[in-house]
Amino acid sequence: MSTVKASQRVWDPFVRVFHWSLVACVLLNLFVVEEGETLHQWLGYAASVLVILRVGWGFVGPRHARFVDFFPTPARVTRHIRMLVRGQPEHTWGHNPLGALMVLGLMVMVLALGLTGWMQTLDAFWGVDWVQDLHEGLGEGFMPMVGLHALAALVMGRIERTRLIKAMVTGVKERY
Repeated sequence: MSTVKASQRVWDPFVRVFHWSLVACVLLNLFVVEEGETLHQWLGYAASVLVILRVGWGFVGPRHARFVDFFPTPARVTRHIRMLVRGQPEHTWGHNPLGALMVLGLMVMVLALGLTGWMQTLDAFWGVDWVQDLHEGLGEGFMPMVGLHALAALVMGRIERTRLIKAMVTGVKERY
């Protein structure tokens, strides 16, 4: 008789602090701070630094923090979608392939927002419309991604029968 492991420590403290710190930067910029304010800029820089640190951690951190553990290759993504459509979702202790795509996409967006925001402070790009338009467009595209990420965590938690949100707080992913 085989036993299914009910829980496993997955997210290390660095990943969890990174995640919730990035959430704080995004929420503050969305609901508290006005565009163009100094705090808006510093929150953007902080978010960018967080992502840069997380990228480094993706190469040297523990197993489930490493990109090699969850990198969404076409084969992994295709298999994951196929299994979802069949109603037989694969269980992964770390990020599933679609979650990995979202994580990487969000990190790219944060870095692009940080870069275009910083560019607007440079003399070379001060008042250049395309830089400001690009920054605003990235911001408008980023927020739906954030919402989809949060919704997907709730939905996939139900489908995969895991407590994903709790795991991002405690570090332990539980199956039920």
